[in-house]
Parts: sequence; C-alpha cells; structure tokens
Amino acid sequence: MSRQSLQGRVAVAPAEYRPAWWLGPHSATVWGRLVRREPLPDVRLERWDTPDGDFLELARLAPADDPATTPRLLLLHGLEGGLHSHYVRGLFREAAERGWGMDLLLFRTCGPTPNRLPRSYHSGETDDPWFVLQRLAAESPAPLGVVGVSLGGNVLCKLLGERGSAVPDIVRGAVAVSVPFDLARASAWIGRGFGAVYEKAFLKSLIPKAQAKIARHPELAPLGTVANARTLWAFDDHFTAPLHGFADAADYYARASSLAYVGEARVPLLLLSAVDDPFLPAEVLDEVRAVVRGQPHVQVEFPDRGGHVGFVSGRAPWRPRYYGEWRAAEFLAGRFGDAAATRHPRRPR
Repeated sequence: MSRQSLQGRVAVAPAEYRPAWWLGPHSATVWGRLVRREPLPDVRLERWDTPDGDFLELARLAPADDPATTPRLLLLHGLEGGLHSHYVRGLFREAAERGWGMDLLLFRTCGPTPNRLPRSYHSGETDDPWFVLQRLAAESPAPLGVVGVSLGGNVLCKLLGERGSAVPDIVRGAVAVSVPFDLARASAWIGRGFGAVYEKAFLKSLIPKAQAKIARHPELAPLGTVANARTLWAFDDHFTAPLHGFADAADYYARASSLAYVGEARVPLLLLSAVDDPFLPAEVLDEVRAVVRGQPHVQVEFPDRGGHVGFVSGRAPWRPRYYGEWRAAEFLAGRFGDAAATRHPRRPR
C-alpha cells in the first residue's frame, strides 16, 4: 500500500474525545505521571552503533505475527522521557493490544548507559531518528508509523519537513502530540505561574546529566556554568546551544523549531495538541493552522482541553481512558490499511 494524501478525508469527529470533567490543564498534564500505572509489555533493549562512533538504544516490542508484514510503530519521546514515561508505556500497550510491533528510540543520555561522545539530544536533532528510520526500512518492509511526543513531536515534524519525499516508503503515516512548535515562546512560557513546577522538574534531571557529561569529557569544562541554570532558557543557553554548535539559546530555538518545517511534510501527519496546553501559548496553534492550511498531508486536531500529553477522558476518575495513544494508533491504522486488521481495542469512552 502506498502513502495516502489526507486531501478529502474526513477527520474523526470531536465527539470521539470527551475530556475528563474532573481535570484542568495542569491536573491533566500531571495525571499520567502521578496517577497512571501502566505495566510495560515484554520489550528488549537493543544497542545500535551509529556512524559517528557512538550508539543508540532502542526498546523493542516484537509483533504478534509475521514481522515482514505486521505494522510497527516508532516512538520519539519527550524531554527526559524514556521507558518510565506514562505515554511510552501507554503506546506500548496500545501496540501490543493490536498485535503490532513497536520501537522506542531512547535519545542519547536517556538510555541506561552513558553515551561515548559529548553530543546529547535536543529539540532539533534529527540525524539519529533519520538513521533509525533508514535502518528500520532496511530491516523489514512492514508498514511503519512514527509517533513523536512533545520534544519528540518537534523532532518528528522537523524531520518530515527536512526530508520531504525522501522519507522511506515504509513510513505510511505519523502523529505528533503536544508539540512545542515555537521553542522560544514555549521556553519563555513554561516557567510562568504553576509552570515553574515543570521547569524545576526538568532541570532536576537535566543539570546532573550535563554535569556528568562534563566530568566524562574534560573539554566541556567551560560549560560547567550550567550548574547555575534556573530556567530552561538558561540551561539551553549555557549547555545545549554551545554543545551542539548554536550561538546561544535564541539561535538554537530559531533553527530547531518545527513551525518552519511542518508545512513541508510529505507523509500523512496528524497534529494532536490541546489549546489549554500549559507548555505553549495558545496563539502558536493558530499559527500552525495557518501554516498547514491547504496542505494535503497534514491533519490538525486541536481540542480545547487536554493539557500537555494528557488527553484523559472518561466518565469517572476511577475509570479514566487515555485518548492520545488510542487516537495516534487509530490514525495510523487508517494509513496501514488491511495490514492493520489484527485486533481492534475499544474506544476511549
């Protein structure tokens, strides 16, 4: 089955998503981390050497049927994400229920083993995902869907825009969830009010990792001032930008933001974000709509409520459903065609 344009296709009706009445933008954002308990299916860690002499780690779920024909998912996680992330486990469960395979790319420094080289990962780093896509295409002709969440969604949108029609034919569709399309505005916005809690939580993980990397690579000693960073902007200014060849955080944000790339995607792409996402000013989503208007490959779903990577639904707090992973899988199932006709999980009512 070849790729399909979204031109003329009817989007899933908004009624498919019923936001949890008991959650607001912040509580929906932290619900998964604080409340959700999702078991992890049987996955194995695999290490792939990279062309630059380093390595990547992937968590891999085998498909239930013939790996040459059964669909697979590739997930690009968010900032400081990994196997512990609720949405990662949720999408692994979704794939397992459908009988699909799935791979989680653990960005450099997010796996269990420290990487060899100084370079890390960032919101605009697309070389590693591109390497993985090419290897997956060489490994199997099975249809592939790519999902990017938060930072990983920005990486995905940028990659699809950069590569255009060069993306391997096995990639039948993609879904980007809660994307910070404009990194400068997102970085400045996240620290406002209650958002300072998220910023502090990220820095609690990012700064010790940066310090450990500096300790392993003495040539990075001038970046040691990162220990004093109190905002994500300062962290990126002191560490991310100089480590990866940007002049400063503003230069990094300008060159890495996916807003300038998403309109060039040539793979069927669903953008799923909530207007009340506390990580991003709502007007950025209006700009995204304008950028992709008339673009036949991109479908936009921006419900009013859902928080950041939340999208909790259900009639009662003790029976929550998780729309985000289900919607991503449903969209991709539509791109997979007959190959996806394995199992059909219930709707997240």
